[in-house]
Amino acid sequence: MGTPSPRAVLVLAAALAGLLAPRAAYGQPNFIVILADDVGWGDLGANWAETKETPHLDELAAEGTRFVDFHSAASTCSPSRASLLTGRLGARNGVTHNFAVTSVGGLPLNETTLAEVLQEAGYSTGAIGKWHLGHHGHHHPSFRGFDYYFGIPYSHDMGCTDTPGYNLPPCPPCPRHGAAARIARKDCYTEVALPLFENITIVQQPVNLSSLAARYAEEAARFIRRASNSGRPFFLYLALAHMHVPLGVPSPPPASGRGIYGAALSEMDALVGWIKRVADSHGKGNTLLWFAGDNGPWAQKCELAGRLGPFVGAWQRQRGGSSAKQTTWEGGHRVPALVYWPGRIPAKRTSHALLSTLDIFPTLVALAGVALPPNRRFDGLDVSPVLFGWSDVGHKVLLHPNSGAAGKDGEIETLRLAQYKAFYTTGGAMACDGSIGPAEHHQPPLIFNLDRDIQEQEPLDLASREYQAVLPAISRAYAQALEDIATDNVSVADYSKDPAATPCCNAQHVACRCQEPGSHAAVLDPRTERRATRLCL
Repeated sequence: MGTPSPRAVLVLAAALAGLLAPRAAYGQPNFIVILADDVGWGDLGANWAETKETPHLDELAAEGTRFVDFHSAASTCSPSRASLLTGRLGARNGVTHNFAVTSVGGLPLNETTLAEVLQEAGYSTGAIGKWHLGHHGHHHPSFRGFDYYFGIPYSHDMGCTDTPGYNLPPCPPCPRHGAAARIARKDCYTEVALPLFENITIVQQPVNLSSLAARYAEEAARFIRRASNSGRPFFLYLALAHMHVPLGVPSPPPASGRGIYGAALSEMDALVGWIKRVADSHGKGNTLLWFAGDNGPWAQKCELAGRLGPFVGAWQRQRGGSSAKQTTWEGGHRVPALVYWPGRIPAKRTSHALLSTLDIFPTLVALAGVALPPNRRFDGLDVSPVLFGWSDVGHKVLLHPNSGAAGKDGEIETLRLAQYKAFYTTGGAMACDGSIGPAEHHQPPLIFNLDRDIQEQEPLDLASREYQAVLPAISRAYAQALEDIATDNVSVADYSKDPAATPCCNAQHVACRCQEPGSHAAVLDPRTERRATRLCL
């Protein structure tokens, strides 16, 4: 082999410089990850023309890249969030179903979070919003790599409030006198009021849901300003309460359109627009903003649930139950996703690459110029070539864990291979009409061609040439995936419960109120009263 010419060396050096430019030429970028709760793929106007309530998100899509084949790592809250922050499926990180108000454990402490990696790399790290990865002891976000935390430890319907938001069926407000009335119904939690944390201190219990979005927006803006002024790069993880169930009564009440849900969607959209403007004001082009959903809509909430778009899971619907949240149908895990980084990520671009929230961890770690944690395997990929428009190739194989509708939680019984999706187990979550689709096991698997059948209506005929041609590749991919997990360093989460683990700022007061009902001092920290100024969203 001959010695390369000087000109060839220069060309190669220039090419390598171009590949390294996104980090090296600009230093360590800032990162904002915004995770919406239970948002539907069709809840973005950029995805679904019928949706009119998201002008700011649609603007974000126009100024960045929209990903239309993007998936949450699980179809329910805790496992999805654990996978985002570790780059690993629940079968590896141990988080296979949701944590409770009384949970002792959380995301296993031997799992390394994205925040811990970036904090070690010199980043200022903040988490604002819903955590749901354990709140007791060192499972709290303040001990998982976040310099600052402001938010609620789990979903906003997992504790009573004085002004409960919308729910189906409706939930009562917190009791004000005497013993808390027990509600046997699973939908409502009335024993303990919903707490609001600032770092490790409960600053309000019960939370005022009507002002929560404004509080999040204000604290996020404050974190961005403080981090920018420090001269350090920052990572902000903003886990919204929207769109789980609407937070509170919109003012004024909606007169038409999608009613309460549409008003809540508009509020979320305005909040995201506000964060984008704040980030741009502190150095436009220095910050990558990644918006995604944690899983699909909560169908049993009827008109309080989001839009699936075309991903209706028709095969399952014909057999009963929902094909959205908690299921492995497309409506359960295909979520809206947008990435915005002015001057770095192409604008007005739509990508069809097969991507996942699992990819956020390795991609941001690579862009920060640091190494992945050792001695474990990752399910996510560094997809920065896709972000920068150099490629439109994502995962060859993507695994979808059971998330509550059918099969053992966390086990892998659905996978995607190119345009083909194979189900070894199917089942429907509770639908608006109360029906539940029974679990069915399939051997050989049901296989759908999503290129032709995005509604998942008609599986391939087992006797067809197409089925027979793709089945061996699917079987190999499935066996290899299970073997890879079985031979990895896997964690086990502690799902034990103890009432003593319940967040409670004053056990002497009804529902753990911080102050007696009617008291003029309604919050623990006087600073929170000053901070609770109304933000026009």
